Amino acid sequence: MAALRKIPGVSVEIGHDDIMVGHKGKTFWFEIKETSTVSKITGEVVPSAIKKSQKDLLAGWKGHYQIVWNIDQIIEAIF
Repeated sequence: MAALRKIPGVSVEIGHDDIMVGHKGKTFWFEIKETSTVSKITGEVVPSAIKKSQKDLLAGWKGHYQIVWNIDQIIEAIF
């Protein structure tokens, strides 16, 4: 992992879960939140429901990483 992290433009993370979806040779990484964590006002996941490690991934991950709360969001991302 240390060698991979030295390569510009490459991200490596371990110890995370939820789902990875492969489609047409690409990998999509999704963090799935409960719909109860979505604000009725903004339509987005409330910040308190997003862990620090997830915020760090959103800010620095070089590949696909998305927080979703319904299947339509996943389908939109992969197609």
